[in-house]
This record gives sequence, C-alpha cells and structure tokens, in this order.
Amino acid sequence: MKTTKDKILLDMKSIALTMFTKDFIDLERDEQYKVFATVIKNYISEYWLKKNKEVKNSDKKQVYYFSLEFLLGKMLESNILNLGLEEPCKEALEEFGITLKDLEKYDAEPGLGNAGLGRFSACFLDSMASVGVFGHGNGIRYDYGLFEQKIVNGEQIEGPDNWLKNGFVWETKKNHQSQTVKFYGEVSLKEVDGKLLPVHVGYNSVLAIPYDIPIVGYQNEVVNTLRLWQAKIKGNDFDFNSFSYGIFSEIDEKRRNAEAISKLLYPDDSTESGKILRLKQEYFLVSAGLQNIVSYYDRERKRPESYPDLISIQINGTSSALCIAEFMRILVDEKRLEWNEAWEITQKVMSFTSHTIATKSTGRWEIDKIRKVIPRVYMIIEEINRRFCAKIYKKTKDWALVEKVAIIENKHVNMLNLTVVGCHSINGVSEPHSEILKKSFFKTLYELEPEKFNNKTNGITHRRWLLKSNKNLTNLLDHTIGDGWKKDTLLLEEIGEYSENTDFLNKLQDVKFRNKESLAKFIFEETKIEVDINSIFDTHIKRFDSSKRQLLTVLYIIYLYNEIIANSEFNMYPKTFIFSSKTAAGNYLAKRTIRLINHIAEMINNDVRVNKFMKIVFIPNYGVSKAEIIIPGSDINEQISAIGTEASGTSNMKFMMNGALTLGTYEGSNVEMSKYLGEENIFIFGMRRVEKEALEAKDLYNPMKILKENKKLMNVVEKLRDGTLGRDFTSLYSYLVDGDRFYVLKDFEAYLEAQMKVEALYTNRVKWNSMAAKNIAKSGIFSGDNTVRKYAKEIWDIEV
Repeated sequence: MKTTKDKILLDMKSIALTMFTKDFIDLERDEQYKVFATVIKNYISEYWLKKNKEVKNSDKKQVYYFSLEFLLGKMLESNILNLGLEEPCKEALEEFGITLKDLEKYDAEPGLGNAGLGRFSACFLDSMASVGVFGHGNGIRYDYGLFEQKIVNGEQIEGPDNWLKNGFVWETKKNHQSQTVKFYGEVSLKEVDGKLLPVHVGYNSVLAIPYDIPIVGYQNEVVNTLRLWQAKIKGNDFDFNSFSYGIFSEIDEKRRNAEAISKLLYPDDSTESGKILRLKQEYFLVSAGLQNIVSYYDRERKRPESYPDLISIQINGTSSALCIAEFMRILVDEKRLEWNEAWEITQKVMSFTSHTIATKSTGRWEIDKIRKVIPRVYMIIEEINRRFCAKIYKKTKDWALVEKVAIIENKHVNMLNLTVVGCHSINGVSEPHSEILKKSFFKTLYELEPEKFNNKTNGITHRRWLLKSNKNLTNLLDHTIGDGWKKDTLLLEEIGEYSENTDFLNKLQDVKFRNKESLAKFIFEETKIEVDINSIFDTHIKRFDSSKRQLLTVLYIIYLYNEIIANSEFNMYPKTFIFSSKTAAGNYLAKRTIRLINHIAEMINNDVRVNKFMKIVFIPNYGVSKAEIIIPGSDINEQISAIGTEASGTSNMKFMMNGALTLGTYEGSNVEMSKYLGEENIFIFGMRRVEKEALEAKDLYNPMKILKENKKLMNVVEKLRDGTLGRDFTSLYSYLVDGDRFYVLKDFEAYLEAQMKVEALYTNRVKWNSMAAKNIAKSGIFSGDNTVRKYAKEIWDIEV
C-alpha cells in the first residue's frame, strides 16, 4: 500500500491508541512525537526486514564499520526525507495544526561522538546505505555523551549529556544476540589433540547487549544497521539479601564496574583507572562486534575460509585496532584454525582508516595494562609481533629497521603498527594526509609494503547538510538544474554555468539572506545578542584546541578593537564573529580561550563605539542540530588549523556546499578544495609545509622578535596581561610568547591580509556571489557517496 496522507493518519490513530489509549489530538506534544516517530519507524522496519532477507539469501558481501564515535544528529526529519515521505507527512500533521519542526524538538540527539570523527562516521553510514552497500556500524551505546556545555560567567562548565533521559524511539534492543566479553584472569596453554589451546580462568564476564538503529538509504529501499553495545553484568545483577540490610555487596561492585564501560563517552584518562576504562571500552566494542559477526555466519553455516568473500571489516581509527588481535583470537582459539590460515583470513578482511596526524604517542598502550586487562589478546599480539619481526629480519637482515616497525617496543604496544601489519589496506583521509603517512610516520612500513597504502578523501552526506538543513538552497538548485543532483552530487557542477548569471546570483544572495535571518533569530534565542544580518557572518566551529587556532581569530578581534578605539575615522564593513564548539574538560588553554572570547564579546557588544562595526557571539553546547542552522547562515568559515595538524576536516565541505567561502590554511582537505576551486575562490593564507619544516629544522621561530618588529601586534598581545581587558589572561600571553607550537604570531600578518581580502570582496556582492556559486558547483566532489564508492571498489571489492 502506498504511503499516503490518509495511511499516515490511520497509522497515527492506531499507534496513539496502542501506546496511550487516547486520540492523537488529545496527546501532549512529546507523546505526539513518540506516536509519529513510531509510525515512521514502522515504515522503516518493513524495508529493514526485506533488505536483511535479501542479503541473507544472496550471500552478498557485507561491510562492518567499527568506530567509538557516531554523531548521528536528530533522525526524525532525516528518516522522512530518505523515505521520500516529506509531503504526505507534512499534510498529515497539518490536519492537527502542527509541523515537523514542532515534533523534532523532542527527537533525541544521540550523544555518541565528540567532533569530526563521529560526524564523519555518521555520514559514512548514511552514504553506505544510499549507494547500496549493505553494511553495519558497530559502536557503544553510551549512557551519557561527551558533556553538555554551559557558559557560566564566560566559562565552559561541563554537565552530563543525558541524551537517553526520555528514551530513544529509533533503537531496538536485541537481547537474544548478546555476547560475553572477558576481562582479566589468567591464561595458560594446554595441549589438546596435539594443539596448544588456551585455558582462561578467573576472568570477569561482561554482557554486551546490542541495540540496533536503522540507517535509511536515500529513496532506495535500503536500510542498514548501526549496532550499539551496552555493557551489563552477566548473570544475577541484584543481591536481594545485602540490599535488604542496606549494604552493598560484591555484586553491586561488579555491576558498577561493568556498566562503567558504556556509561560515558571518553572518560578522563589522566588517571590509571581512567586509562584502564578506556582500554576496556576499546576491547569491549571490538570483541562484542566480532563475536557477533562470527555468530551470524555460524548460523548461516559459513566456514571461516569463506569470510574474505563475505565480509569486510573497516577499522575507523586506532581505538578499534584491537579488531586484528581479537579476530585472530576467535579464529585460532574458537574456530581452531591454524595460525597461518587465520592470519591470511584476517589480513584479507581487515582494512584501516587513519584519521589523525600521528605522533609518537598516538595509539600506544602500555604492555602491563593490556597483559592485565586482556591477557589472551596480549599473547596473540606477542605472537603477531614475533612472526612479523622474524619475517622482516629474514627479508632485510637489519635489526635497526625491525625495531622501527615492531608492534611491541619500549614496553608499549604500537597499535598503529599493528593495523599496518594486520590489514590489507591503509588509507589516509585527504591527499596531503595520505602523503604524510607514507613519507613520514609510516615511512619504513610503507617502503616494505607500499601496495597497502592509498588515499580516500573524507566526504559528507549532502542529504543532511543540504537537503535537510538548507531547503531554501535546495529549492533553488532544483529549479535551476533539476533534482538529479540529489542522487548524483557531481551534477552540481552544472551550477558553475550560472556563476555569472545575474538572475541566479540574485536568487542565491536572497537564499543566503533568509538563512542569515534564521541564524540571527537563533543567535538571539541562544545568547540574547542581536546581530546585524547585513554584516559578514564569520564562523569558527572547529573543536576548541590550540592546534585549531581560535586564538588567532581572537587576536584579530582585539586588533580591530584597538584600531577602532585609536582612530575616530576608522571604518570597516561590519562583521559578526560566531564561535561555537566544545573543548575537553582538562584542556586548560582552550578553556581560557573560551573565557577570553566571552569576556571580549561582553566588552565589545556593549561598547557603542565598537559594536556598530562588529559583534562577537558564542553559541553554547555545539552539536549537529545547531550546526544545521549555523552552517547555512554563514558567509565565511574559518579553517585555520596549524600546518601539520589537520588530517582532513569535513566542516569546510559542509560550508562549501552551502555557499559559504573558506578562509583557511593550506592544510587537510583545504588543499583539495583549493585544487578543485582554484585559489581565487578560496582565501588561503599562512605558511606552507615546506616553510614550516625549514623553520623547525633551524629552530627559527622567535615570537618575541615578531612582536618587537610589529608594534600593533605587540599592543594586541600585551592586552592579555596588562589589565586592559579587565581580567588576567596571562596564561594565554605566556603560551603565545613561550610555548606556542602552532605559530599563531608567525601567521598573524598573513591572516590579517586574508581578512582584508574577505572584507574587500564582500563589498563586491556580484563577485562574492559568483564565488559562492562556484563553491557550490565544486562541492559535489566531496559527497560521502563518492567516498564510499571508492572504498567499495578499491578496498572492499564490492560493486555499486
């Protein structure tokens, strides 16, 4: 039966009666949301079941994507969009005088990630479903997200992100598919039928309970699965007698220890207990997920020898690198395969994506911790290392080289080396990042096995970041070039033909104006600050960290303040600086930067001499839903990370697709954007990698020398400690002159010049709008659909 308005109304009536024994119109708004979302989930479930049966009957290859983070965003409107039900849903709700936005307020936003990694993982799953790759995400069902950020007296205050407090409509609990994960204990080897088999005693068992979330493909009847694992104590979790006497028992302690594993995303690892908990999280995820995969194929009567034809396992970052050792444990210990056969299967099914600019401390675990927490897995890693080192020595006769590539070295397990050794494919996430992996961090391993290394530039889902979040622009694009681009974003290239078309550019400017009106309204709701929608909306939403260099923008704001106060004739095009992001609770410098921004905002926004030229806003508790409002309404986005610190970045792609121009360094995916756009359509500034390397090689960076030669910059920096700002920010001053590893002062003049170019070009609206059109036209290259197609063809060996 076709899903019409009448069918939706009939289903709403039925579900309302079943859930609340009321008519839909008599329900509270949050109850109406639950009813309506359940109706949509039921429609999804029909496709979900159908697709699972189809794949089960066809032996189609499946992809399993492991990641500690998935920042999904709210799912109601996105699911309706992907089902193609926007119009009938809108019509059905209009019968009750409500809109989809009225209900979406109650849609939970899963707190399953931190920043770019989690958002990319969510985009990746969306694109897998939309291009027809059958796959599954594997993550942890955290009770609490990273944290809820509040700004109190200008300071970031962290509170619990209890995203599950009202339940989560979209998940389905699958108790019958729970897995047991073992920690601690002692392992010995016992000979059985001529084979040495492990005997694991004295271990702690943790039950991994799966919750499935549907990932809906775009109007193609494909529904994939994100499986999230919750940690619980195995067996009886309640000691009735102890509780009756008002005392806590050993069972209570075991329950707390087990549930802690899935309690919180990224617990503080500055303590030993915090480090152990992080390790437990990593192993819990991979062990539960891999056991589940093997159990599925056991039920289907598939032998491990057939795994390379049936599954691909994509390891997303080193936090899932234990997949390699755990898979070997299952194949050798439980499936009783010979080592060499198990290793061949493991290498064929495993592939790894690096998301960071690696350092010597990246992805390293102390031997003592792994040996204590997961003893059998450590034994497997030891054997992998022994065999690999022997192989490399036999090939090279060079022990110094062996030491460079060893998995176990200096009392640590190098998880990055483990992934290279255990996977058949290693990819970076932008062209420059992949080159760094090959030429720098993995140089020796790359020279030994160059065929493993490749690049897969990150991408975004245009369905959420354009179709859902920017309907004004979506309608304009449909009217101008048709709607074929919704399924093939490379067709956005056709917009380039309109980059000099006055009528189109005027309409594009009107779209941006309406989006800026929405953003200005949102800013006022969040901060009570009124902003001028005719000003340049200059946005910085990257995670707060010294490497992201928000401080560079802050110095520029202080510079403008000084110029305005010192010169009564000063003039500039008005700007609104928009900041929104979080930082880790223990990142002192980043938290001081947030405090500085809010303090300067209060000072400038209330100074009539200055606020006609600029205002500063900080939107608290940044997340996917807020980004969906901020990005479409921005004119310029700042991607100003220091050279050598950004693997890729995807927020720049989202801004680009929404017609915002980029002000950034020649770093990460900015490099590829520059290549496709031409540097005349992007504002690139600052040092290049060669200059930075030369500076470091000769230790030539001298902040005090820069300040002495630039009096205006000296005056800016001095304000951090001379009391002018009304508060003491000496720690930031000291960082800039003594401890800055990210060359903020070195790049200040180049950044200033770039900002002046931005201002000059913005006053030429025809030119600016033309550049915006060219950005939109080239943005289709960065769709996650294109990225997934390359993974499928070049890594997973899947036709799409």
